[in-house]
This record gives sequence, C-alpha cells and structure tokens, in this order.
Amino acid sequence: MNETQTIQSAEPFFIPGGKNGCLLIHGFTGSPKEMRMLGDSLSHSGYTVLAPRLFGHATKPDDMRRARWQDWLASVEDGLNLLKDCTDTQFIMGLSMGGVLTLIAAARYELAGAVAFSTPSSLPNDPRSFLLPLIGWLNLPIGKGKPDWRNQEAAKNHVDYPFYSTHAILELNKLIKVMQDELPNVKMPVLLVQSRTDAAIPGDSMDSLFQRIHSIDKSKFWVEDSGHVVIREPEREKIFAEVKSFLKRIQG
Repeated sequence: MNETQTIQSAEPFFIPGGKNGCLLIHGFTGSPKEMRMLGDSLSHSGYTVLAPRLFGHATKPDDMRRARWQDWLASVEDGLNLLKDCTDTQFIMGLSMGGVLTLIAAARYELAGAVAFSTPSSLPNDPRSFLLPLIGWLNLPIGKGKPDWRNQEAAKNHVDYPFYSTHAILELNKLIKVMQDELPNVKMPVLLVQSRTDAAIPGDSMDSLFQRIHSIDKSKFWVEDSGHVVIREPEREKIFAEVKSFLKRIQG
C-alpha cells in the first residue's frame, strides 16, 4: 500500500547540477509544483535546484491551521542547509509568500543573491480584514477570490488549497510585517518581478519593496499580461531569461 500525506505531484523536488544552487520557495497555500517550470529551466542551464515543501502545505488544509510563520521560515532554513551541502554558491527565489520568505532570508542569511516574484508588500485590501484579529483563533475557512490565470492549461493542474484559514492569514500578515522590518537589512543583489495585471497583491508592491531594500544592486522586471503565478504564465520564458541573466551577471 502506498499511502502518502503529500498531494500527488506536489512533492518537493531536487535536481542535481553544478556548484551554483538555487533554492525555490513556493507560495501561500501552494506547493513546490508551482516552481517546477522555473526549476527545469534553471536545471537546463546547469544549476542545482532544490524546491522544499513549506510546513503545512501540499497535504491537507487542516495542516495550515497548525502553522506558524516561524515554521515556514524553518522550512526555508532546512532547504538552504541541504543545498549548502552540495553546492558552493546559493541563490534563493520565491513566489508570493515565498517571495516574502526570500527577502527575509536575504536579510538574515549568507547568500549570493535573491529573486522575488509577485511578492506582496502588505495584505491586499479586504473589507473582512478588520475581523481577522477577532475570528482568527476560530480557524474559519475563507474563500479565495476569482483566479487571474492567463495560462488555462497550467490552471487546470495547479495544486493549492481551495481556501484560506483565518489563522493562516494572521500568520501570513505577521510574516509580512517581519519582512517589512528587515528590508533595510537586505544588502545582496536582488531582482524583483511582478505583473501589472496581478490581481492577488497590491499593485504598488514591487515599487514599495524596491524603495525599502538597501541593496546597491537591485532591479525591477515588469511583465504586462500575466496572472499572479507569473512563473507558470505565458510570459514565463521572458522571466526565466531575465533571472538567468541576473544570476550570470552577479556570478561574475
């Protein structure tokens, strides 16, 4: 009998390659699968790739109700420690909440560079937000908004939880506040990527993050017609090319 807790196709993955390693961090309620296209592209260019599963993700929604933001950061630390065992140089990249974790890691850990995709500078405006401190402990399910996918094939096989828990949203908000406090400590090379049509995060997120990061080497890359999961959308090859150009430049 083969009975696993992890959702099929949503497992963490490791692709061995050269001595330059990339740690890929998925988003809130998502799974490592959303990082696979990027991981394959980086692998084809000779990078070693590791995409861990964040605590409480890619199993069952109830597991998110036990998660704390520190658990998500610990998952990133575990991945980084594993990657350091088999590579000489490490880069970190993350999508959405994975981008939040990426920027915290860039402030705290010894890395060569960081890339953050579709990263929120704050939670989106929601008329229900004021209720969260009151009902968060109840762990109520909160429905997701209308998806903004452009790549319908990717949307069909995307793996994520169908709803948010109020507890998990409160933890995400705490994580974002930690990131906001630590942005001035980000001194390494950073690339930020966002779509102008991303409906999931505040539209000024990338500009806001860019202003607060203290790196001398920092850049922004806009795409024009992609949804929130930009690395699985039709403009992804443009993004992958920009990411690899960024990595090659900072590697010297």
